[in-house]
Amino acid sequence: MEEPPVREEEEEEGDEDEERDEAGPEGALGKSPFQLTAEDVYDISYLLGRELMALGSDPRVTQLQFKVVRVLEMLEALVNEGSLAVEELKMERDSLRKEVEGLRSQGPPASEEVNLGPNKMVVDLTDPSRPRFTLQELRDVLQERNRLKSQLLVVQEELACYKRFSFRSGKQT
Repeated sequence: MEEPPVREEEEEEGDEDEERDEAGPEGALGKSPFQLTAEDVYDISYLLGRELMALGSDPRVTQLQFKVVRVLEMLEALVNEGSLAVEELKMERDSLRKEVEGLRSQGPPASEEVNLGPNKMVVDLTDPSRPRFTLQELRDVLQERNRLKSQLLVVQEELACYKRFSFRSGKQT
């Protein structure tokens, strides 16, 4: 498919964008889906919008444009949700580190015998191979990750279908 003609204004803006991100909007399409940011989704949106504009005002293109916008909105939501999950995990990790440091600074506990009830476990905080999360927490995180991954793959498949359709309809006009 031919690249649409670039206006002089876009060329000037392009110079500024190259300073910000050397790959430019096209670089977003080359990234791994798990590395995408909301700004990458906006770059992809810009590229698709530019190509759709080049196709003209055919009603089929207009209908396709609304569908593409919806897919991009879903992709943006998934990217933002994934970023939030990562940030929550990082915050939890930092919180646990601070808690461990606080416990270590208090020194060893008194050698009193502690009576633990059923389903309790004594964990040595200095043991590097100790569990850091409960199994249920790990299962929940993995299930959430797998759910987000499957949603992303569905969106990518839909986007690929729209790209193929856009490419085919571009040859017909």
